[in-house]
Amino acid sequence: MKLSQHIALSLFAIAPIALHAQEHKIARTALPAAVEKTVQANTQGATIKGFATEMEGGKKVFEAETVVNGHTRDIQIAADGTLNEIEEEVALDSLPAPVQKALAAKAGTAKITKVESLTKKGKLVVYEAATLKGAKKGEVQVGPNGETLMHEE
Repeated sequence: MKLSQHIALSLFAIAPIALHAQEHKIARTALPAAVEKTVQANTQGATIKGFATEMEGGKKVFEAETVVNGHTRDIQIAADGTLNEIEEEVALDSLPAPVQKALAAKAGTAKITKVESLTKKGKLVVYEAATLKGAKKGEVQVGPNGETLMHEE
């Protein structure tokens, strides 16, 4: 086999790894100072469950997993300390009727087990519902007003 074929096979073997970002658990002490500052500012009154890092869009990001008043609230922070997004558990019945209706329609016969709001750069962009049909888990998303999204977040 030629060297070029070996290289091609090697790249083919590692391509799936590169395409699927792997989250790696890290200690709080491993957070850059700017990220730590953002964590402190955004986790007041929260119980911190842990920290992770991963590559997203070719850039390293950090995630703080927290619980606030009994519901999950995870924040994603860029290496420079910029708060990228907040993913927060919300009660389905607290959402506007059009959002509840749209999530139920997308879920179909599956049971909605958890709903989260996703806020990016300070703007609510999506509601995401985890679903369960038998043993099969799934996920559906709708826009902030229940509208169909152009692309999933």
